Amino acid sequence: MSSSSSRNAFVDGKYKPDLLTVDLASRCRCYKTTPSSSLTPPPPPKSLLVATPVEEGEYPVVMLLHGYLLYNSFYSQLMLHVSSYGFIVIAPQLYSIAGPDTMDEIKSTAEIIDWLSVGLNHFLPPQVTPNLSKFALTGHSRGGKTAFAVALKKFGYSSELKISALIGVDPVDGTGKGKQTPPPVLTYEPNSFNLEKMPVLVIGSGLGELARNPLFPPCAPTGVNHREFFQECQGPAWHFVAKDYGHLDMLDDDTKGLRGKSSYCLCKNGEERKPMRRFIGGIVVSFLMAYLEDDDCELVKIKDGCHEGVPVEIQEFEVKK
Repeated sequence: MSSSSSRNAFVDGKYKPDLLTVDLASRCRCYKTTPSSSLTPPPPPKSLLVATPVEEGEYPVVMLLHGYLLYNSFYSQLMLHVSSYGFIVIAPQLYSIAGPDTMDEIKSTAEIIDWLSVGLNHFLPPQVTPNLSKFALTGHSRGGKTAFAVALKKFGYSSELKISALIGVDPVDGTGKGKQTPPPVLTYEPNSFNLEKMPVLVIGSGLGELARNPLFPPCAPTGVNHREFFQECQGPAWHFVAKDYGHLDMLDDDTKGLRGKSSYCLCKNGEERKPMRRFIGGIVVSFLMAYLEDDDCELVKIKDGCHEGVPVEIQEFEVKK
């Protein structure tokens, strides 16, 4: 990797992004049609929210898996931040209602990844081309567990498309050690995740391990959270923990509806969401630029503690080479 550019990844980038919706009825509303109707691209297995640069170009692709019982639309501001640095960010709505078992999400995620090669290009603006040779998989909370499960190819569902980088945003594998949701991903053996040298970023929330009140358990409980995920990763792997911010503080400022309102009262939160959302967006961008674009300028500055734009206090940091 080379340190070559100068920017502040914690503020919006130079690309103008737009949000698109690709749903199960999008077959006839694609941007790029084929000469024969028999070759009309298939709709995605699940509805998608897509943040894409509008400028002409070829861009790496990032898939973001939502947290438990959340909507993909709750991540739109984070998606736009990452997309403004020249990434196509795709967030599927994996389910509306789900029980503790995550196997359906693992299966659906693998199916969506396989669909990208045959379908995604047709639903993007004509001047935009996805570069699937640079594909990152990321997930928040239970979506983080799902992302790791797919990348590890542990449960019979994996994609043919190579995953170039893996990111867990406050990943959670159950309600506590010994209470993992099926199928369990964590093994409690250090360095046990065999990801074949795939670079991994794990981000944690300093307040995630704390309960908001006696009525609700912690949203990222000790024993099944970011610490365990990072400990089981082999290098290269990066681990950042943001102090004084909670498990849902990366969501949009205004999350509507009953689920949106509940996101403010289920977890112990920081004073506002914007700093945490900017922190996660900046760390994700810096990590992707380093490992997908061979530009580690921002990541090195953050690692060395000399980046003046970090919007939160970093409580913990560790890297495995």
